[in-house]
Amino acid sequence: MAEMCVPKEPDGLDEAEPPFWHDEEREVFQNKRSAEKDPGLPRILRSLPGCLTRAPLLLMLLLISLGLFMLMLITLVQVSRIQQSLPREMEHQGSCNPGVLQEPMKSDLEEIHQQLAWMNATLTGLCRPCPWNWDFFQGNCYAFSQTQRTWKSSVSACQDMNAKLVVVNNAEEQKFLQFWNIRNDKPAWIGLTDHHNEGSWKWVDNSSLLLSFWKQGEPNNQGDEDCVELYNDGWNDKKCSAELFWICEKPSGLCPGLRGPLSPTQPMPLDGPQ
Repeated sequence: MAEMCVPKEPDGLDEAEPPFWHDEEREVFQNKRSAEKDPGLPRILRSLPGCLTRAPLLLMLLLISLGLFMLMLITLVQVSRIQQSLPREMEHQGSCNPGVLQEPMKSDLEEIHQQLAWMNATLTGLCRPCPWNWDFFQGNCYAFSQTQRTWKSSVSACQDMNAKLVVVNNAEEQKFLQFWNIRNDKPAWIGLTDHHNEGSWKWVDNSSLLLSFWKQGEPNNQGDEDCVELYNDGWNDKKCSAELFWICEKPSGLCPGLRGPLSPTQPMPLDGPQ
């Protein structure tokens, strides 16, 4: 507890005090003697010598508090200036070195990428790349007929559906078509013919035959056979006037995760075989 300032009693008396004085008389005598020693000092201060000795300490504490307050104020001003100049500095550094601003955005970009991947997967499941009753394979859609037509009529039927009589481009596609033939046991027309020039086989898109899957001993051109049918074990040349099932092909729709549509080619004229 802080020490209270209590007036001190005089250490001694320069003059002898009569023992018979009352307290009031003794106080008047002491005050008179103190006034004679220091007439300019107020009586209240002379009665509080303990408080006078603490004045330098209080003043020092006041100065320290004021200094700390000023230091805190200066610090706050500096922090405010830094906050105001930071956006401009980041913009300047970003214009000089774009990589500076890329790092804080890395986690956000990764999160966006994950969301896009999830959305693409969802759209892939919802999107149907081919019309109903068409089968999808390697970026194309295939329609397998339930009726029989001549080769030329089959070409026209496919064109009416914005498709073409099937063109076999690789071994995987050939296996896919043969699998359908094996399941259904239905020989079908494909888009290959040599009716314009005997022995020079071309597809309905006017491309030349580069890869073939003929049955053993075919083509033999027996009885003016200028069109080609698909069997479960390969190709066979056949008269174009025969009526067979047929297979149409067209590019699939654009769905996430699927191959894009094939480039269209110029169709072959339909004059010739019936």
